[in-house]
Amino acid sequence: MDGHVLIVEDEQRLRDIIRDYFTAHGADCDLARDGAEALELLRENDYDAILLDVLMPNLDGFAVCRAVREHSGVPILFLTALGGEEDVLRGYALGADDYVTKPFSLAVLLAKTGALIRRSRGGPGTETLTCGVITLEPGRRACTVDGRAVELPPREYELLLCLMRHQGQVLSRSQLLDRVWGIDFEGGDRAVDGRIKALRAALGPAGKQIKTVFKAGYKLEEGAS
Repeated sequence: MDGHVLIVEDEQRLRDIIRDYFTAHGADCDLARDGAEALELLRENDYDAILLDVLMPNLDGFAVCRAVREHSGVPILFLTALGGEEDVLRGYALGADDYVTKPFSLAVLLAKTGALIRRSRGGPGTETLTCGVITLEPGRRACTVDGRAVELPPREYELLLCLMRHQGQVLSRSQLLDRVWGIDFEGGDRAVDGRIKALRAALGPAGKQIKTVFKAGYKLEEGAS
């Protein structure tokens, strides 16, 4: 597997086992023993994927994922002993791309990581979402409007991605907060309104595809009328 992978795991033995297995299969790996060290490495290096333990001292995997998603779309795969639905949904809401539950197969972990890297590079099977004149390629974190590339800040991109995945459906402010900001976000739901305004402005005339539904929330439609 070709790729530069950051392995964030507080248990040294497991960290080394994953590194040795991935290195034997062609990956270039860096190691971090906690969240703070991971963020330091991320400031200094570019990675094709992050394998991120959830339960770590000081700064857990959820906090690291949230920080990464403020500026990067690098694929994140959680390594966790937390297999409950609430924990899994929390990870996805924060921007995780996949999960494996401990104990796990190294072969499966390698296969999942390779698939995430291929998708992020725009390889076969890349997902494309289209609604009206708006197109998203989540693997590349690319947005085009009527064929024109549009650069979106991370939060606005995740907000648009959420609306695209549920186009035609009304999503309340609280639903958008949970899915884009995370369930432990402490701000008010009016934070959504400011980001929607900024997103509409960035999309230009296509911003009219984002409809305000009185006392209900927002939805994305194909027409801009």
